[in-house]
Amino acid sequence: MKISVVSGILGGYSLDESLEYLAGLGVDEFELGVGGYPGKAHADALVLSKDKAARERLLETFQKHNMGISALSVHGNCVHPNREMAQKFEADFEAACILAGQIGIDRIVTFSGCPGSDPAAQQPSWVVCAWPPEYPEMLEYQWNDVLIPYWEKAVRFAQDNGVRRIALEMHPGFCVYNPKTCLRLRSAVGDLIGANIDPSHLFWQGMDILEVIRTLGEAKAIYYFHAKDTQLVMHNVRKNGVLDPTSFTQFSDRSWMFRTLGYGHDIGEWKQILSMLRVAGYDDSVSIEHEDGLMAPKEGLEKAIKLLRESIVREGNTNMWWA
Repeated sequence: MKISVVSGILGGYSLDESLEYLAGLGVDEFELGVGGYPGKAHADALVLSKDKAARERLLETFQKHNMGISALSVHGNCVHPNREMAQKFEADFEAACILAGQIGIDRIVTFSGCPGSDPAAQQPSWVVCAWPPEYPEMLEYQWNDVLIPYWEKAVRFAQDNGVRRIALEMHPGFCVYNPKTCLRLRSAVGDLIGANIDPSHLFWQGMDILEVIRTLGEAKAIYYFHAKDTQLVMHNVRKNGVLDPTSFTQFSDRSWMFRTLGYGHDIGEWKQILSMLRVAGYDDSVSIEHEDGLMAPKEGLEKAIKLLRESIVREGNTNMWWA
């Protein structure tokens, strides 16, 4: 396994400064945000895909620091019911696919997106209730009329440009938010679609991450992994449950919050998670994402790197003399 870092953490630094800093900490790769929600602080796919000299400079910067690119990150909502917004996300996604082929990166990380409730809607509607009856009807419209047709087209475009893995981050607020929904879309549009497992979004939903890995591993659908933790604030959970729109700035009032690795679940649990990834056949990038509101980005990042360096398995055992 290799340690990567999500580029947004270092959005205030240049690419050269970011890679120099990370290389000094023993990081192997950088997850390069090129559009959509991750932003374009270090790279803009719309620009780079049309500028060969800029692409060469980008790759030279990575080579200078002996760093790899784990994936191109372009999280967005290409099925947003506001067509103008959808087109901006889609332009970034398509440019990222073109850029990936141009620089030899075969993995894109993004969201599934979430449509509106009906053709006249202007905002996305995340449906997680089976009743009243209009909710299942909304889901049928979202999946059959919007989501699946979009991803059938998007998969063809990505494949034509050399992308071999689209890792969808299972994220609440979007149609793909757990293994069941990820595998549903994969079944509908093909195995270019797989999962980006980010435990921070799954812990608070009540999932067992080892079971998530087992389920997706059996389907050969684990395409990426984000290393981010979540702390459940149990006195608030006991009062209000885990569905919580409270601002992330109101730490004491929330039922859960994102944390640096080890501050929501201890290192022992993270070692089990990383070992289960190996059991499931995933021996690839583990990309740290830092969104801990109690800890400065560099402090949180350095703590997470330290935990991962102690926990990941870099070499498999081919000499089981006792077996």
